[in-house]
Order: sequence, then structure tokens, then C-alpha cells
Amino acid sequence: MRQARAGGIIARMTPMHTLPSPTHGQPRRVAVIGAGPAGLMAAEVLAQHGASVDVYDAMPSAGRKFLLAGRGGMNITHSEPQPDFLPRYGNRREQLAPFVRRFDAERLRQWIHDLGIETFVGTSGRVFPREMKAAPLLRAWLHRLREAGVRFHTRHRWLGWDADGALRLANPDGEIAVQADAVVLALGGASWSRLGSDGAWVPLLQERQVEVAPLLPSNCGFELDWSEHLRERFAGEPVKPVVASVALPSGGVQNRRGEFIVTAQGIEGGLVYAMSAALRESIATEGSARLYLDLLPDWTLEKVEAELAHPRGARSMSSHLQSRLHLKGVKAALLREIVSRDDFADPARLARAIKALPLTVLRPRPIDEAISSAGGVSFEALDDALMLRALPGVFCAGEMLDWEAPTGGYLLTACFATGHAAGNGAWEWLNAADRTDKLPAPQQEQHK
Repeated sequence: MRQARAGGIIARMTPMHTLPSPTHGQPRRVAVIGAGPAGLMAAEVLAQHGASVDVYDAMPSAGRKFLLAGRGGMNITHSEPQPDFLPRYGNRREQLAPFVRRFDAERLRQWIHDLGIETFVGTSGRVFPREMKAAPLLRAWLHRLREAGVRFHTRHRWLGWDADGALRLANPDGEIAVQADAVVLALGGASWSRLGSDGAWVPLLQERQVEVAPLLPSNCGFELDWSEHLRERFAGEPVKPVVASVALPSGGVQNRRGEFIVTAQGIEGGLVYAMSAALRESIATEGSARLYLDLLPDWTLEKVEAELAHPRGARSMSSHLQSRLHLKGVKAALLREIVSRDDFADPARLARAIKALPLTVLRPRPIDEAISSAGGVSFEALDDALMLRALPGVFCAGEMLDWEAPTGGYLLTACFATGHAAGNGAWEWLNAADRTDKLPAPQQEQHK
């Protein structure tokens, strides 16, 4: 392969299994692959430390997914205290906790304020920029990064490493090989591939003996086998308020109040997204999942039974439901869809169905439709500074790590926090490499 120039340097990288030799009198060079929140945060940390930073991204501009996620209101983080915040990361709480504690919601808000962007806490506890948009924040951030000397290279897709350990990158003019003293990978998951998160990095790391958990849809919709009548009449209708319940594969039950939307294929919306991990895991182990809906969460079962037992005279059961329980529209349609004719005619059994309507959930919607993805680089493949054990000098951050979280600011918080940790980890590793190279040769070997 011919040598090319990238960012003003000869584009050739040190083999990944050896410590780099110090470049005397020159700042250490770091390549950040991925210009989403995690990659940009890592770049900022490294630039502040004095590293020479180049950011590469496959898309025409930085932060494409970040911008799209902010169109409906940029929910940047959440104001709830850490004892409530950290459990949102489920079975990866312990692994993420050190990073989120070091760069928590309060510190993230202060960082945004330092960009000149005001924030406020909504009634739900979610934190938003004052303008409710991602674009002003991203513009201010990119300006600050460029002022700090960070160089951006868009339309550069990472292709892995060549035989000499150089980073391979494809751009519109061909392929280049990039030299760096350390690398931060922040390549995202596999949702919204049109914005760059396509999971194409998975085999590139697996062939380097990096353990990667399969990428799966998270914060996603699910498919159900609706009747033609329900699809035609009620697709797009919101179902609210309800309390949804699903059994957890690890034991116990997850309950949550909210709303969702009936779609032609099944269900989607905030309530469904919040339960996506439990639903997905149940489908994986059982072949399907059972989601129970309390259609009247503010009514006791006894009150529902009493109202249904009230004489209805010549009125139909549908009219009776509307008159006594105010159940109509899509909620009444869901009852008709699920409850058998015999149970619908029995007030006691119908009351139990209203309070625990069982929906059989068949499969998640495709990962490319999901808001985020689960799976990714296993934490067991990383050290405490997010460096790959198999590839010294290569750090990972953001959604490409094996974790997931509900919407509400938790996703972005962990992306920022792991980017911050990876940037600091890379800088500390470079400093350790400098110190080792200054030792006598026998001691260098002990440190390698």
C-alpha cells in the first residue's frame, strides 16, 4: 500500500502490540474514530491534555445521529439522584458506575453551561438545553474543539488495520493508513445506519480476538399478530394511560406507567422502549413475551368489577364499558382483540382482563429502526480505563460498548461519560509509555 498524508503527518501507525516510541519534542498523536458524543468528548479531553488529535468519521459531518436525536427536544441527561440514576443501566450498572460517577449529570450540565448553552429541568426531571435543540450545542462544541487544535476528517470510514498495524481509512480519494500513538474507537452501535451507526466495526475487532456481544435492538418497537380490523382502524392511536408489566427473566416483574402507540406491526413508544430489554430477553428465552396492560390504572379491581356488575339493561357491553368505565376507542378495541367472546360476556373475567390484559409480543422490530442498540464490546475485553486488553493503546467508548439504557438522558450521559474516561485513559497510557521508554532496557521489558 502506498503511503499517504493525513492531517499533515505520514500516515503509518505503530503496530498495536508494542508500546510506541516517544516522539521527542512533539505532542503525542491520537486518532479518534467516530465523531459522535463519545468520540468528541474523548477528543476534547485529549486536546486539553496537550495531545495532537485527529477525529475521523464516515459521515459528511460530525454528530449526525446526535443532531437527529435532538430534533424532538434535546434530552441531554436526567436530574434524578445517582441511587436512582445508576440502576437505569440494568445489568451493566456496576461497569458503568465509575465512569458515570466521574462525569455525572451535574458535571455534564456544567460542561454544557461552559459552552454558553443554558439548560433547564423539565417536569419529568429530564434535562434539556434552553433552546431544546442539539444544533446550537454541537456548533459551539465543534468551534471549541477546533480552537483547541482538533482536526476533523469527514467521509473517512475505518477499515481496521493493515499488516503493519496501521489504521486503514477509506475516503473519497482512496485509502490511507494513519499513524497515531493511541486510538479511541467511538463507532456507535447498529441503529440508524444511515447516520453512520451500522455495526460494521464488529468483525474488525473480532478478528483481533476482541470479545463482542451480538448487537441487538434496544428502545425499539415490537411486533404482534394484530387482526386486520385493529391494524386498519387503530394503527397510530396512542394508548394512555396504562400500567404495563412484564416478567423479568432473572426473576421479579417490571412495572411501569405511561403510554404507547399501536402500529400496523405491533406496538412502540416510550412505555414500550422502557421495557424493551425485558421483552427482548423473554423472547430470546421463551420464543415470545407476555406483556400485561392495566387499562384502568387508577381503578381498583373491585371498583371495575362493581361497575361491570351494574345492570346494563338493553345496552351492549361496548356501551356499558363506555358508560360505566369510560373505556372506548383503542382501549376497547384491544379488549375485543384479546378477550374471548365468553370472557367478554362474563363481568368478573372481563374485569380481570381490563386490569391485566395479556399481549403476546412476538419479536422486536429491526435494529435499524431502534433508537439504540444493546450488545457491543464486552467490558471483560477492556481494562478499567476502557483500553482493549488485546490491543494495547486502543480505547473504546460510547454505544459500541456492551450496555443499554432507557431514553430520558441516560443514553447520552453514558456516552459522554465513557468518552471522557477513554480520553483520560488514553492520555494516562501515553504518559506511562513515555515513562517506560525512559527506563533502562531491562526495566522496559518488565513493563511491556
